[in-house]
Amino acid sequence: MSRLAGLFAALKEQRRKALIPYVVAGDPSPSGTVNLLHRLVAAGADILEIGVPFSDPMAEGLVIQLGHERALANGMTLRGVLDIVTEFRRDNAETPVVMMGYANPIERFGYQGFAKASADAGVDGLITVDLPPEEVALFDEALLEASIDNILLISPTTSIDRIKTIIARARGFIYCVAVKGVTGSGLLDVDDVAQRLSVIRGLTDLPLAVGFGIKDADSAKRVAVVADAVVVGSALIDEMVRRSQSQVGLEEIQIHGAAVQLLARIRAGVDSSHS
Repeated sequence: MSRLAGLFAALKEQRRKALIPYVVAGDPSPSGTVNLLHRLVAAGADILEIGVPFSDPMAEGLVIQLGHERALANGMTLRGVLDIVTEFRRDNAETPVVMMGYANPIERFGYQGFAKASADAGVDGLITVDLPPEEVALFDEALLEASIDNILLISPTTSIDRIKTIIARARGFIYCVAVKGVTGSGLLDVDDVAQRLSVIRGLTDLPLAVGFGIKDADSAKRVAVVADAVVVGSALIDEMVRRSQSQVGLEEIQIHGAAVQLLARIRAGVDSSHS
């Protein structure tokens, strides 16, 4: 059983929901990313989603776009992200790690080589935002061979026929986008999310994670009532930016603390959804 499958099975028995923080590898710095990941786990993260910096992150809002730009300016690369996962795994062999990125760097790396390198590093799942299910067959073969889950997205505008196509390819869990637009944008309508999740649950037994638009403990709690997992990214990155701008000369561990503290509050919100 994969780490993702094992985690969701355990959480189901415990009647708990997964919390998935997203951070960009290399932001605020490459050297501090592993420490940030460990601190997020200690604050309540069940799964870690690590963004692979890319020059044109089309699905991201401004907050995460700027995080990608900072990480690239810091010299972060796809291989560098794999090195971060490898280092994280030296002290944590349990927490599932999902990488989220775009097709171009993976295609340059080569599907087979990338899948093997990811498995060797300890990656459990991959979200490739701009590689649709109709074009993923060759890549998916490589991921299957490496025992890596191919995690696909369903948006608010996805048709039923296309949802079925996505489900046929998806493994690990399905990432359900809560709002129309990019990360961090739009108003969260949990009733609308609940209706769409009900439709999707009628077509698959895979866990359903919801992201985009979750900013605090209250929004996380409301989503956790209807979803199997809650994803938060822009809010964490924004907190770190705010902390770094609040005082000159802050150490990175203090900047990380802003995201860790917010995640701990969101963890409490998620856990209160079933109390």
